[in-house]
Amino acid sequence: MTPTLVVMAAGLATRFGRPKQLVPVGPSGEALMDYTILDAVRAGFGRVVIITRAELEADLRAHAGDVIGDAVPVDWAIQRLDDLPAGCPMPAGRVRPWGTAHALLAARHHGTGAFAACNADDYYGPGGFPLLARHFTRTADASPPVHALTGYRLDRTLSPHGGVARAVATTDAAGNLSRLVEALDLRADAATGSITGRSVTGEPLVFRGDELASMNLWGFGPAVFAALEAQLAAFLAGEGQTADGELRVSEAIGEQVTAGTAQVRVLAAPDRWFGMTYAADLPAARESIAALIRAGAYPGDLRAGFAELATR
Repeated sequence: MTPTLVVMAAGLATRFGRPKQLVPVGPSGEALMDYTILDAVRAGFGRVVIITRAELEADLRAHAGDVIGDAVPVDWAIQRLDDLPAGCPMPAGRVRPWGTAHALLAARHHGTGAFAACNADDYYGPGGFPLLARHFTRTADASPPVHALTGYRLDRTLSPHGGVARAVATTDAAGNLSRLVEALDLRADAATGSITGRSVTGEPLVFRGDELASMNLWGFGPAVFAALEAQLAAFLAGEGQTADGELRVSEAIGEQVTAGTAQVRVLAAPDRWFGMTYAADLPAARESIAALIRAGAYPGDLRAGFAELATR
């Protein structure tokens, strides 16, 4: 079975100021997720599931139909507030979803098999997808499950326009994840050459910069959904009762590693990540795409790239 790409495109983009999922970065109106989908299909991924919010679905469908066409089957999953684990009542007064773990669970209704999960508003480059495809062939029957995290150098994931949140990976001698540290307000410190931030509980954190950070490019098997459902149910019984509590994928998978119910192989991405945390990041993202087009990585109109795939 060929793997599936699951694209998380339901984010609220509060710091960016408008939905990032459809912001044009390519010269012909392409969004960042279009480049990710093309890279994944070129690497052998045979299907796409796009997770979004109901109010964005029509616009995203129209965009995907225009750019992707019939090159790859695309299914649509809607992140709904009431799509909760069995037996979990809807918390009173809650008006926003419960983070990326809740979003990813929307894909459980679509029979993914082995799948990569990623954000719609990040550029990952083509190199991570063959790594994930090979990972799936080696770990399909592993018990406990062996997930994969494609990590990017921390110092190349910052924004010059403000602090960012990242999950920073620590690995053992075999390259397996031993710990994920959730770090907030990460910024480059020009005086020391280090990166400073704080933990979720407020303690100061300092990093060298060559650590691998999670940018939410994961490799999973379908067994991850049952584990995430159990974790979300426990979360909803506690912190999830608040108005803005969220369960991130990185936190949930980190808990699985700590509990010994899953392993995570950390794969070093060969490409440079870029994205759009703030609106001021958009010009740099557009220039990065333009440079990749000039280098021959992508056609000037991505529709041509998808049309070529559709003829294979």
